[in-house]
Amino acid sequence: MTLLSFVHNQTGLQEKSVQNTIQLLQDGATIPFISRYRKELTGGLDEIQVAAIRDALKKFDELTQRQKTICKAIEEQGKLTPELEQKINATFDATALEDIYLPYKQKRLTRGEKARKLGLEPLAKNIMSQRGGDPERMAQSFVKGEVESEESAIQGAKDIIAEWVNENANLRARVRKLFQRKAVIQTKVAKGKKEEGEKYADYFEFSESLYKIPSHRLLAIIRGEREGILALKAQPDKDDEAIELVTSFFVKTLDACGSLVKEACVDAYGRLVSPSIENEVIQEAKLKADQEAIQVFAKNLKQLLLASPLGAKRTLALDPGFRTGCKVVCLDEQGTLLNNCTIYPHPPQNEREKATAKIAQLVQMYKIEAVAIGDGTAGRETENFIRRIRFDRDLEVFIVREDGASIYSASAIARKEFPDYDVTVRGAVSIGRRLMDPLSELVKIDPKSIGVGQYQHEVDQKLLKESLDDVVVSAVNTVGVDVNMASSYLLQYVSGLGPTLAENIVKHRQENGPFNSRESLKKVKLLGPKAYEQAAGFLRIRDGVNPLDNSAVHPESYGLVEKIAKKAKLKVDELIGNEQVLSALKLQDVEGADQFTFNDIIAELKKPGRDPRKKAKVFEFNQQIKTIADLIVGMKLPGIVTNVTAFGAFVNIGIKENGLIHKSNLADVYVADPSQFIALHEHVQVEVMEVDVERKRVGLKKVM
Repeated sequence: MTLLSFVHNQTGLQEKSVQNTIQLLQDGATIPFISRYRKELTGGLDEIQVAAIRDALKKFDELTQRQKTICKAIEEQGKLTPELEQKINATFDATALEDIYLPYKQKRLTRGEKARKLGLEPLAKNIMSQRGGDPERMAQSFVKGEVESEESAIQGAKDIIAEWVNENANLRARVRKLFQRKAVIQTKVAKGKKEEGEKYADYFEFSESLYKIPSHRLLAIIRGEREGILALKAQPDKDDEAIELVTSFFVKTLDACGSLVKEACVDAYGRLVSPSIENEVIQEAKLKADQEAIQVFAKNLKQLLLASPLGAKRTLALDPGFRTGCKVVCLDEQGTLLNNCTIYPHPPQNEREKATAKIAQLVQMYKIEAVAIGDGTAGRETENFIRRIRFDRDLEVFIVREDGASIYSASAIARKEFPDYDVTVRGAVSIGRRLMDPLSELVKIDPKSIGVGQYQHEVDQKLLKESLDDVVVSAVNTVGVDVNMASSYLLQYVSGLGPTLAENIVKHRQENGPFNSRESLKKVKLLGPKAYEQAAGFLRIRDGVNPLDNSAVHPESYGLVEKIAKKAKLKVDELIGNEQVLSALKLQDVEGADQFTFNDIIAELKKPGRDPRKKAKVFEFNQQIKTIADLIVGMKLPGIVTNVTAFGAFVNIGIKENGLIHKSNLADVYVADPSQFIALHEHVQVEVMEVDVERKRVGLKKVM
């Protein structure tokens, strides 16, 4: 199979699009660049489709490398025939490839291997052939040395046959299909773990089709097994069908030899085939569950990274607390730290008057325009305290999600940014900056620490990292980056850059002043033509020499824009934003432009440099609700969605415990994917359906 046909089969995309995308990827182009600036070559493939091609390329490379490794291992044993080599190189299914290799794989000293060393393989072949004869008479000539009797010789032969049964690729494929269709996952509480594992009580006596079990349920079970609370197995309800499948595959006669082969088949199934296939199908189901959970996490992360920014406003940020007080910081429009202090408006100190005076003074002194309050411990109390203060101006007050702020504050990045301040100050700064520009701040934190995942510690960590890295890159390049304002932590995610070039850009900016054009980026150390090509369209320069430098129009298309301006008898800066003129233009008016590029340029010129994110909105919880004890079934409340999972959405309604809208309560129709009906950070109205104070659980329904 060729690379092109493999990727085409894996993705289902048009062959020409696949071929051109493969070439672009192999030439070093990035996914954001390809999906944004090479649509004419890909046929308009989006980021997800380009990523699918990249992943198929990687899979092809892994499979071909595995084929080589297997061929080499078998060749070293002197057993590689031309036919076997051809079969291996023609197999592009990882499981089937391992089935082919299984008979040649180096093993520990198994029962079958011991029997071979005793010279019993010829006896096993005679019995397996089932050509008639008395097995005991056949075995007589093998009774010598450690083989003390005909019975032990026959048992050794059966052990060898059992391994042949297990190593038969066709048989394994059939049993695997049976398991995939009919395996039932069953769980029981481990001995002595009932009290310790109360949170897994739903799975103490549980069974469900492995084929149908939801991803979140399977991952919960696997976590329970990993913690030693649960024991699990996944097999067909009855072994009869599987055993019949195995025996019918090998047993040809009803004579004595046939009976021995049947006994070996039953032994092989119970001891070798079943445990092996069971492990495979569990891992296969786990991989599917991982992919679904990672997809949920990725959707949430992208929504979080693209959350509404407040923008460049002077901000007072508070990291709330009771005993240790509330850490307060004042930030200017660029997020620079101007002042910090600690106030104690809550018990046990209760210094409300002093705290009120201090906040009012800071607001006036630093011309504060907005207040950001972390949503953790004492968050609601701090919000109530701030809202009661009479300021000399109108202030917008925001509750800001603070998941991961403590991770950032103790990180090397935070220490580098604020070497002279402790973790409490850094955490408060992070809260304030998250309000101003969530994307710029959240890229500094490991996505797993942001709190929007589902069983993120149970899923394949390599797959998770790859997926979340893609999300961060996509979000950064979707928005675009102000090259004269961005930190190196944000710049490193820009198409074509990376940590070294990002650091070099910041260093060049510090030594030479702001960049006044995209062209001047070429002076940055190590930033060559390829990196410039990949990055330029995603970097913005405000008030630069060329007005197009603050747009998503790539420098390679500046000539086309000049043609458009000339056609319209306008200067380029007069053309930008002139929707009437731009809407009247047609593709045939611009020589040398393809339809994709023309459409993108016109759309961008109408609203150049537009931030795709919506502006942040003020939200206020019901001030009468302080704790879970204040909730009453039937009560309707405002809330903010804090996490979306495969089974529903969690909503902050202003108390310590987040409520859950089960997917059955998200809409009046069947909900397969909650993310189609609700989004992270969405402001919603909910109805209280259930309150369990003892277990601290709140059930909600989305009010339509």
